[in-house]
Amino acid sequence: MGETGHHHQQQPPPVLVAPPRSQMPLGAARGPIWTPTEQLHQLQFCIHSNPSWPETFLLAFQHYIVMLGSIVIIASTFVPRMGGDHGDKARVIQTMLFMAAINTLLQTILGTRLPTVMTASFAFTLPVLSIINDYSDRTFRSEHERFEVTMRTIQGSLIVSSFVNIFIGFSKAWGNFTRFFSPIVIVPVVCVVGLGLFARGFPLLGNCVEIGLPMLILLVISQQYLKRVFPRAHNILERFALLLCIGLIWAFAAILTESGAYNNAKEQTKQSCRTDRTFLISSAPWVRIPYPFQWGKPIFRASHVFGMMGAALVTSAESTGTYFAAARLAGATPPPASVISQSIGLQGVGMLLEGIFGAAVGTTASVENVGLLGLTHIGSRRVVQISTAFMFFFSIFGKFGAFFASIPLPIFAAIYCVLFGIVAAVGITFIQFTNNNSLRNIYVLGLSLFLGISIPQYFISNTTPNGVGPVRTDGIWFDDIVNTIFSSSPTVAIIVGTLLDNTLDAKYSVDDRGLAWWRPFQSRKGDSRNEEFYSLPVRIREYIPSRYL
Repeated sequence: MGETGHHHQQQPPPVLVAPPRSQMPLGAARGPIWTPTEQLHQLQFCIHSNPSWPETFLLAFQHYIVMLGSIVIIASTFVPRMGGDHGDKARVIQTMLFMAAINTLLQTILGTRLPTVMTASFAFTLPVLSIINDYSDRTFRSEHERFEVTMRTIQGSLIVSSFVNIFIGFSKAWGNFTRFFSPIVIVPVVCVVGLGLFARGFPLLGNCVEIGLPMLILLVISQQYLKRVFPRAHNILERFALLLCIGLIWAFAAILTESGAYNNAKEQTKQSCRTDRTFLISSAPWVRIPYPFQWGKPIFRASHVFGMMGAALVTSAESTGTYFAAARLAGATPPPASVISQSIGLQGVGMLLEGIFGAAVGTTASVENVGLLGLTHIGSRRVVQISTAFMFFFSIFGKFGAFFASIPLPIFAAIYCVLFGIVAAVGITFIQFTNNNSLRNIYVLGLSLFLGISIPQYFISNTTPNGVGPVRTDGIWFDDIVNTIFSSSPTVAIIVGTLLDNTLDAKYSVDDRGLAWWRPFQSRKGDSRNEEFYSLPVRIREYIPSRYL
């Protein structure tokens, strides 16, 4: 080294010492780290903000169209097996639609207050099939009489089983049970709420690929890509592309039907593809208001009541997972335990009304309509409440309702592929509030997700077309309860996830489980925003005894 003019020795350059590996997370220098976000910032309207009135009515009609698919599928599946004709199917659809409107109003006004549509539940499939099979070998004067007796037995079973939800809801038992949840439990539960319905997606679409696949592709392109190509039409395509696609593909299906494309096709293809195979328009009455005990006096049979009770428990689990997804997509905080309790209690009240009015099945929170909140970026409560006006109108004026109920089911299946996927993905977002690098959390999540899908798939795959599940003992009522519970993905995920999360190092993994973030939302006064989202309208709360709140 040389010397400087001041005869000082030049200092060597400083040595850069890398910080310890523990101070720099892997990949920290490769991009930004996204902090957890309690509310989605891309929502254009949240739970208590509203679009313009014209848009509100169009969005509400869109919610009506989306929820209609489940009701049509259930009525088309059960009514012919009961011995009912096309007119009976039309009346059952009207009744279920009428009850869905009542239950949706109950939930949005007095229940969770979340923008959730209530619709017919597939959880009642096994109990209803059990009732149908019980009467299939008996002699009746006509098939219509067999249909009425079957419906009266379903009525009686719904009336009795409704008290299960009423009890666990208003006694706060269900809400206290949800206090054992953590974000680690919510992730698999909400995920399988969407993923567990995969059979209603592409498998149903595949029954008529030439209609279902174009619907799926057109919906993705128009709703996600065209809005970026045409910025001026961004809002229209984002909010109403689903309606536009339904209209185009429905017209395409009508052209194929009228051109004779399915004249020589198989019967199943005709049922799925043709637009004139529902026979609903010709058989539906012009005006008919569903009324109590329209099929006759209810029939109460203990063997069928117990099976229906299992379905009532399943709808509680399914609705709970759907409510957490709806809160996320509506910009609200996770619903407190007391809110979940009162919603399940009101769901029992709704089931009681369904038994009185003669619906074919009970209701649950509609997964597809929650997915629609995420698709349109609009989580407005008012939109869902206005949608009940369409439900009431089309349930009373049967010819008009039958027109939309005749949409081919593969079109609905294509919609479900998108909407169920959105709900499943929303469940994944709850993992941001936990320690993603905890092997303990990874174990709980992995096992809950896998068993939540695998166990129900086993039960469904080993269930006969007559509804006889893999559990077969001398007690049919016991078989119906067990087979119904373990055929439900959200129910299995809740059982497995809650058990594992609260027994595997639960005391020493409080922070890893995200409980520091989660606990304030479990009580109504735990977070200042809870009252903003879940307070009852006007001054109703002042007249409710505090023990029920």
